[in-house]
Amino acid sequence: MSAAALPAATMAGEEMAAEAGNLFLLVGLGNPGSKYRETRHNIGFECLDEFHRRMGSPTPSAKFEGQWVRGKWNDREVILLWPLTYMNSSGRCVAQAVGFFKIPVDQIMVVCDDMSLPLGRLRIRKRGSSGGQKGLGDILKSLGTQDVPRLRVGIEQAPPQWDVADYVLSKFHSSERPVIGQAITKAVDAMEHWLKNGIDSCMNEYNRE
Repeated sequence: MSAAALPAATMAGEEMAAEAGNLFLLVGLGNPGSKYRETRHNIGFECLDEFHRRMGSPTPSAKFEGQWVRGKWNDREVILLWPLTYMNSSGRCVAQAVGFFKIPVDQIMVVCDDMSLPLGRLRIRKRGSSGGQKGLGDILKSLGTQDVPRLRVGIEQAPPQWDVADYVLSKFHSSERPVIGQAITKAVDAMEHWLKNGIDSCMNEYNRE
């Protein structure tokens, strides 16, 4: 049967499947509003902002309780998504976008902070628990799987005298900013590597100390 003779519903389904196969989702985690800009918990937003700049800064739209933009990276169709639900409810936004675009979970990468890693250290995993990162945990719960690739950026442990919530919502010291700037650049390089070469190659390249 020729394509012209296929039923409309069948053609639509095949087109959606083909699109989903080449559609990737990058999610940066953080909290909305100027109050939280450049805080430790917002490193995911900063990484996604840099990827957005490399894509040529296409105009974002508001949907899925977040901000999103769709563009091209080489031969990949890429969606960038900034959940605006506040960190602990990030899954609501991500689940809406994943459901709408029918994106396979292995074609999603979540970028977030990690207190268990030294400042600026990257760690990439293809699956696993949230490790206590509540935004990532909410995404895994909302999608019903732990098989979601993630890229963590180290922000170091909170000092003993700090409350953890206050620490992650604090801004980086001026002395830490050069390290974080380098980490953001490296994180975006890692995202590009993942899009081009896949998660295993990305882990081998960027999980080195």
